[in-house]
Amino acid sequence: MSNYNVGQLVSDFLTENKVDTAFGVVSVHNIPMLDAIAKTNRIKFVPARGEMGAGHMADGYSRSKKGIGVVFTSTGPGAANITGALVEARFAGTPLLHITGQTATENLDKNQGTVHEVPNQLEMLKSVSKKAFRISNHEDALSILEEALRCCLTAPTGPVSVEIPIDIQRTIIKKPQDIPIVKEDQTSLFLGDLETLKKIEKSIKNSNRKVLWIGNGAKTLKAEVKKFIELGFAVVTSTQGKGVVEEQDDMCLGSFNAVPLVEQFYSTVDLMLVVGSRLRGHETRDMSLKLPKNLIQIDIDPDAQNRTYETSLFHLGDAKKVLNELLFRLKDLAKPSNEWRKEIKSLKEEILNDYKAFLGVYKDFPDIVRQCLPKGGRWIRDVTISNSTWGNRMMPIYDSSENIYPVGAGIGPGMSLAIGASLAKEDVKSIAMCGDGGFMLNLPDLWTAVEVNSNVVFLVMNDKGYGVIKHIQDSLYGGRKNYADLTVPNFSELAKTVRMNYLLVTSSSEFREKLEKAFKLSGPVLLEIDVLSVGDMPRYFMPPPFASKEK
Repeated sequence: MSNYNVGQLVSDFLTENKVDTAFGVVSVHNIPMLDAIAKTNRIKFVPARGEMGAGHMADGYSRSKKGIGVVFTSTGPGAANITGALVEARFAGTPLLHITGQTATENLDKNQGTVHEVPNQLEMLKSVSKKAFRISNHEDALSILEEALRCCLTAPTGPVSVEIPIDIQRTIIKKPQDIPIVKEDQTSLFLGDLETLKKIEKSIKNSNRKVLWIGNGAKTLKAEVKKFIELGFAVVTSTQGKGVVEEQDDMCLGSFNAVPLVEQFYSTVDLMLVVGSRLRGHETRDMSLKLPKNLIQIDIDPDAQNRTYETSLFHLGDAKKVLNELLFRLKDLAKPSNEWRKEIKSLKEEILNDYKAFLGVYKDFPDIVRQCLPKGGRWIRDVTISNSTWGNRMMPIYDSSENIYPVGAGIGPGMSLAIGASLAKEDVKSIAMCGDGGFMLNLPDLWTAVEVNSNVVFLVMNDKGYGVIKHIQDSLYGGRKNYADLTVPNFSELAKTVRMNYLLVTSSSEFREKLEKAFKLSGPVLLEIDVLSVGDMPRYFMPPPFASKEK
């Protein structure tokens, strides 16, 4: 008698769709699926110490590999625990497949108090996912899995949840002869209205001072963006847009998109073309940043139109198809003047020099990290003062897969994102910069990092509290630092407890030596920066010293 069940179908479906790694926490309501994964031994399962960490690991893995991330949770509390990670994945547009158990179908939605039952779990998951499905009978299992994965992969990408009740996981079924290989829905990748394309073409031809703002939706358009630079476009990026174009290019201002010198520059620009970016509040000082009046936006998401900024023209279409069509139409466009290129290069140098002075004792940290980080190593960050001031701006990124951070600006995901990202790129060592406060939010997953031999340097900026919060409290609340000072671990003892290599930096002069040593050590390394000894962090939230500098 066959014992092939829906749990085995889930495992086979993932395997056929090239999933080789999954994350999660084993529990009573997902054992049939994880048992099948273990029996077939074709997918590496990473047992996290909590569902939130598991979700962030799958997210980091997806971003690092540029593929699908998969995470398993139990129902009820387990599904609730992952919601923060799903929120972050949705901010980042990560194609993340979340598979959760459910109580037995005869008990569903009856509020009977069965184990792990919570009312309206599906509605909870819908509120934080791009979409959420329930498999209500075994006949629909394969088709719903296929639909869910396609939804993940189709632009705008995002996390998708699937509930599978425990009795359906156990249901014996006939093994399908063919399992579909799922790809994104190609019908969503359209060129769009030709009339608006003509208007964009005309606007570009009539403009002399052109800027291209690129975001996450343009991260696969390296070749196209390079050609737009050749046409005379200066480039700024959202933080998620870093790595689309080489930031060493003289025409690329990187993610210095909202500093005062750049805002002054925008007032002289006669066209800004925004591609694949939401112009989100976190990047534009809550939409107070003054952008050029001639603002044209290209996006695959119809909801992007006038969501943050009112545009002079909005084009709905696939960014790759639209940019290639525009490049064809603009093939005879005159080359930009050398004076324009020199102006952008000079502006960039001025910004970098001013910003470096602003960083104080930490001014050389970005260069040191960049020089020590191996080629292909991932630059993972948590939300810290160091990331907000220089991690998101000063560190050049060579490819979008290297650029991993909490887009939703919540503290804590950094460690888990790094574990997942490193497993997608195990042959080189990556670095994860975390604050001491955020690092403690997922502390149990240090054991996960050791267990899977995560190839990461965990760079912990230890200022013994929530430094960002304390800076804001200084600025707006009379210096009353309520609830922001924390008792933190002795990180040396912590590293010994988890059997992880440990190094300590107490002055800026020894940072390079210790970081170089950390990269040579095998396995995960905890590198503590004693901020109170090294020196004051740059002020977050206060106007930086270059804010009033006039060009």
